[in-house]
Amino acid sequence: MSRIRNFARLTAVAALAMGLSACISVFPKTKPVGLYRFGEAEVSAPKGPPGAMFGVLKAPTVFTRAAASDRILTSSQGQVAYIADARWVSAASVLFEEAVARAFENDPGRARLIGRGEVAKVDLVLRLEVRTFEADYVNGPKAAPEVVVRVRGVLNRNTDRALVGDQVFEARVKAADNRVSAIVPAYDKAVAQVLGEIVAWANAAGPGIAG
Repeated sequence: MSRIRNFARLTAVAALAMGLSACISVFPKTKPVGLYRFGEAEVSAPKGPPGAMFGVLKAPTVFTRAAASDRILTSSQGQVAYIADARWVSAASVLFEEAVARAFENDPGRARLIGRGEVAKVDLVLRLEVRTFEADYVNGPKAAPEVVVRVRGVLNRNTDRALVGDQVFEARVKAADNRVSAIVPAYDKAVAQVLGEIVAWANAAGPGIAG
């Protein structure tokens, strides 16, 4: 009887080991998810009026919830979906914040973005609200989509919180093809275009130019 029990145990262990080995052999064959990024295209802001440098404190960006994660949002005739097997390398909201910081840092204009906790004079407070951030299939699901980036910007004076400017910026860039590798560059261009307009707007709104 003991031999029969031992044989049964060995059989069960062998079966479990075979099951685990089968699972392990299958896992590496899973289709990998493609990782992409945006916000690295060169941002070109029109040259603003001359004047002294001034500090701009940027509040955390409000991002549309559907597009804030690392998934790439699409829209087609009122229906929304995410692109399968494709992700942003970080959450879209994080990549956008990084792109904003680079846009101001690389621009030679008067506005200087000041980080939270940094000891510096703050003249303006900038708030950004990303309202639309998606690939819109305006000509049907098989045609190349149009990337839409729509951002509302609000500027207030830091001293008295008076409103300096409230404006919506929008860029529409059609992808070269209905492939992720062509859609991502369209995101890059749309973000660069919007940020270029925002930086130029902030440069022109500084002390001594608008108030």
